[in-house]
Amino acid sequence: MGLNIVLVEPEIPQNTGNIVRTCAAMNAKLHLVRPLGFSVEDRYLKRAGLDYWHFVDIRYYDSFKEMKLAQGPDARFFFASTKSKQSYTDISYKDEDYIVFGKETKGLPEDLLKANYDHCIRIPMRDEYRSLNLSNSVAIIAYEAMRQLDFPGMSANGNLTT
Repeated sequence: MGLNIVLVEPEIPQNTGNIVRTCAAMNAKLHLVRPLGFSVEDRYLKRAGLDYWHFVDIRYYDSFKEMKLAQGPDARFFFASTKSKQSYTDISYKDEDYIVFGKETKGLPEDLLKANYDHCIRIPMRDEYRSLNLSNSVAIIAYEAMRQLDFPGMSANGNLTT
């Protein structure tokens, strides 16, 4: 159960570390598609993820094709891209959906986007901007999906003491 975040060839360790922390907070699985632009032993990666690594189910794959085949034929995939016309808020997310993000410098491969055009989503932004930071994009879309699912397994109560 839970949301699935897929990073295809992430390049910046701090972004992936921040995404690990986001996945831990919402109990989402993280799927990393190689090649990675860093070592998973990278100190910046570990520092950005703080002490949340043990809370996240992280799976590694050698290609997106391998990752997709491992999920079965009924898995629903959504592809984040600045090239999409459809907003991420136009989707009715379901438990176990996969939200796929590309590398920081190039995004997802053009052929993958074309083959999945009806399942591409974007975060609206001003026209003169190329894109948002990868970890911010993951947080924005993932939390919208979790909001629609009524934040399963997540507490709305803070830990403030008076």
